[in-house]
Amino acid sequence: MRRPALSEAAESQVADLDVLCLRPEADFLRVGVTPPGELDIAFVAPDDPSVPSRLRHAGAVVIPAVGPPIPGTWFADSTVQLAQVTGAGVDRLDEAAMKAHGIPVANVPGGSNSALAEYALACALVLLRRIGWADRQIRRGEYSAARAHMLAANVTGLEGLTVGVVGLGNVGMAVAAAFKRMGSRIVYSDPGVADTVAAAELGAKPLPMFELLADADVVTLHVPLVAATRNMIGAAELAVMKRTAILINAARGGVVDEAALADGLSRGEIGGAAVDVYAQEPPQGSHPLLSLQGEAAERLLLTPHVAGVTRQASAYLFSSAWDNVVRVVVRGESPMHRVF
Repeated sequence: MRRPALSEAAESQVADLDVLCLRPEADFLRVGVTPPGELDIAFVAPDDPSVPSRLRHAGAVVIPAVGPPIPGTWFADSTVQLAQVTGAGVDRLDEAAMKAHGIPVANVPGGSNSALAEYALACALVLLRRIGWADRQIRRGEYSAARAHMLAANVTGLEGLTVGVVGLGNVGMAVAAAFKRMGSRIVYSDPGVADTVAAAELGAKPLPMFELLADADVVTLHVPLVAATRNMIGAAELAVMKRTAILINAARGGVVDEAALADGLSRGEIGGAAVDVYAQEPPQGSHPLLSLQGEAAERLLLTPHVAGVTRQASAYLFSSAWDNVVRVVVRGESPMHRVF
């Protein structure tokens, strides 16, 4: 049974429901995932004023991984047995509040690994081979000049290049393996605890952060946003990178100091950057990366937090999330992939 969104006044008359889902049903259906028919589900927009009151009599809540923070106060006096995220990131939720309310939070780890690896490879190749720049030059009528420039520049592919992976968890390992298949040499630095056995099997070499930055032709970031990783790539880090190096941030906004990156691109300190995540989403018109002009802007590739989003990845994430909700709400079992 599917419940429509109701006004806050009408909400007080609604009986208990199994699941409050804060993303539209259409998101699931368009990738071929039908929400479980045995669950009584209400699909409500996250900014609907009825959400806090609905949470007081919902058995579980399903939320997207991307979006603004969700206040911990929403869960005070709620009946929620599980907060299920339809992705890997759980930073929208207040960990201290969820623990205080005794509400388990679960994610779907690894579901976007292939999509993120594809994204990192695609961005590295587009920037290294100047594909986007060439497209724009040809559209301006500069075919011959563009071809001559690219031949003279001796643009490079990935074979034989050194790729530095910062954060060698599930995603970082998938990205490292993808670059390895392209013939790249892999080095890594992990602020957490890396799987050194798996890294060794891949032939990946551990390096201190600044050595990795100085050595790598491509630096790709795959760390969560925590106190230790906030602005971990700033002016000092960019200054030690090769002037031809590419930086890819498909991790979390806030891991890179965006003003420092804009300045580094303007100064020609690095060869280019791909940015999928931002400290504030969406970025405003005054954002330093959006303010770049000329050649610096040509070496910047921007995408709207979609590195891990493909039809295949979404189908896996959504079906896994619903399986976990059924496991908890219908079968009364402990959740899989509990984060806190």
